[in-house]
Amino acid sequence: MRIVVDAFGGDNAPLEIVKGASIASIENQVEITLTGNKALIEEVIEGNKLKFFGQLVIIHTDDVIDMHDEPTTLLKAHKESSMALAFKELAEDRADAFVSAGSTGAIVVGGTFIVKRIKGIKRPALAGMIPSPDGHYMLLDMGANAECRPEMLCQFGIMASAYLKGVEGKENAKIGLLNIGTEDTKGGELQKEAYKLLSEAPINFVGNIESREMPKGVVDAVVTDGFTGNIALKLIEGTAMTFFKLVKNALYKSLKNKLAALVIKKDLYALKSMMDSSEVGGAPLLGVRKPVIKAHGNSDAKAIKNAIKQAVLFTQNNVIENITKSLEEVNE
Repeated sequence: MRIVVDAFGGDNAPLEIVKGASIASIENQVEITLTGNKALIEEVIEGNKLKFFGQLVIIHTDDVIDMHDEPTTLLKAHKESSMALAFKELAEDRADAFVSAGSTGAIVVGGTFIVKRIKGIKRPALAGMIPSPDGHYMLLDMGANAECRPEMLCQFGIMASAYLKGVEGKENAKIGLLNIGTEDTKGGELQKEAYKLLSEAPINFVGNIESREMPKGVVDAVVTDGFTGNIALKLIEGTAMTFFKLVKNALYKSLKNKLAALVIKKDLYALKSMMDSSEVGGAPLLGVRKPVIKAHGNSDAKAIKNAIKQAVLFTQNNVIENITKSLEEVNE
């Protein structure tokens, strides 16, 4: 198996990207292709004495698509960028999966127009893993599609179910629709129509879920449009950061509190680790014909390592084939 990695995508490129790719290559026994400035990549490899499983391939380019560039420039102005060349490797079957910490919008464009969609899929969706008391749950769409139609939300539910079964090993994953109430009459026309379609889909749809129930992990996947999903994601991230800051302030308030902090230090670090996005790795772009993983923009080596592991599991467990079969069942 070969994973193509955009070595110049993200805030910490190329150092952390190349280091993470090296670790993942050895741990998962997969070959790696890196795209980007060859001299700088080799400098990182030699300077850190990094090793790779099998044959390492480096595809040289000096061009990088920036976070501030229009996503569609990936197809023309930046068609020779590190991300575009990585997508080309995937689309032309020289790699089995793709990983990048670069621009989210550009990854959605590349997945949709270079790798292309699974037959029958209206729009791909970004699916993120959000921490919960008993592990994590999936949220999709997280921002790929600001406007959605009911059939798109139904497809998101089908894709979530197939992914969770293949990668997470969750048989009959519980799928919920984000809404302002649990009754099937709640929400606008989008939510009402999506509810009907999800109820008829070959998945374990458990109905509407309110946003206050999301952090509890009462379902395995929460389905919503990209506009709402992105707001929900950023609210969760902001709340978590604020909570840890308030806890830290409370523990440093007095000598007594500092002593108490020493007693629970190990548990606090465990809690922080549970909320760490680097533990998950990245967000799969579901609905395209090959495995595409979008890692967080500020990913370190650990996050990239886990994103590549995620890509390996995605590939090994035939998730795309399962999504295709589920769609065929719906069409029948």
